[in-house]
Amino acid sequence: MHYDPFMLKIVGSILGILGVVFILRTLRQPHVVGYLAAGVLLGPNGLAVLTERATLSRIGEFGVLLLFFIGMETNPRELLSRWRITFVGTAVQIGASVLCISLLGWWLHWGMSRIVLLGFVISLSSTALVLNYLRETGQIDAKIGKDALGVLLAQDLALVPMLIVIDFFGSGIDNETVALQLVGGLLVVALVGWMVSGRRLRLPLSRKLRGDRELQVFLAAGLCLGLAMLAEAFELSASIGAFLAGMLVGAARETGWVADRLEPFRVVFVALFFVSVGLLVRLDFVIEHAALVAFLALAVLLGNTAINAVIFRALGDPWRYSLYAGAHLAQIGEFSFVLAAAGMESSLITAFEYQLALAVISATLLLSPAWIGLVGRAQRRMLELRAARVEGGEARG
Repeated sequence: MHYDPFMLKIVGSILGILGVVFILRTLRQPHVVGYLAAGVLLGPNGLAVLTERATLSRIGEFGVLLLFFIGMETNPRELLSRWRITFVGTAVQIGASVLCISLLGWWLHWGMSRIVLLGFVISLSSTALVLNYLRETGQIDAKIGKDALGVLLAQDLALVPMLIVIDFFGSGIDNETVALQLVGGLLVVALVGWMVSGRRLRLPLSRKLRGDRELQVFLAAGLCLGLAMLAEAFELSASIGAFLAGMLVGAARETGWVADRLEPFRVVFVALFFVSVGLLVRLDFVIEHAALVAFLALAVLLGNTAINAVIFRALGDPWRYSLYAGAHLAQIGEFSFVLAAAGMESSLITAFEYQLALAVISATLLLSPAWIGLVGRAQRRMLELRAARVEGGEARG
């Protein structure tokens, strides 16, 4: 009996993902951490179940569609209502990240293009991981959930100007490319503005397909892939197109059921994306430079927590809450992989720096749940000690 080798790899991959995620779930780690670890294990430097470059590339392309589901979680009007945290806080946070990298770059004699790229990379947090964590901890509708989600979605939208800046540094002034990107960026702003305007949104053919939910699912998928292709036509990332399609579907009133119908697909795309990232991480590289990767990952977690905590505090929140919110946004996110790849293609970073970026991003994602939990426990302990001191003072009085 002959077996299709590709089918054997798929079955082996599914079993590997299931096993790794099951083990990490018993340790109370989010699913995305398990998917990332499974990708490292199954990749060329692990068990070598998936090694072909074409296969790895295709998996990553499908995984990008997870941003469609992230977009569906977005409420553009709520983002606008919390504009101080969402937009002002995010702009300051991105600027502070670039400033921190510029200090390091000045010491290492880096060029401005590399400084800006790496500043952008560390400034973006993981929407997929934080959303998953907030859901599992029951905080998605709490203040921490709304504040974190607002910043995360503003960071996701910031990918458009970031890609334009990176392309400018990489290829110089290409009038045609810059014009396309500017037009694309203006269309993105116009689309978001339309969704924020409060007008009733209707998808094309929605009236004719109102009673046919199967075809409406295909309509949503068509919008996702269509806007992803359109974004690429404007020299932007397909990721941002898929994200905007999700926002559009989520804002349309007649598609409230789509999220439930497409939930299984969301699980698959989330898994594909993070497994594909794990597949790109070279385990031998991580082992050889373990001390450097660990140092940089911890520095990023501490630095991002501090930057975001200061911003939340400046916007009026108490230090205790600000530190906890900062810990939620401390990791480096999925869009940073897109930025690192763009930087590599534009020769702004070397192959070594690209692998180092992949390793550090993955490490912060793996460590993020434990980091959030550690900061949360430290806060609770501080509150308990403060309460004990107050009670002790009252007893002595």
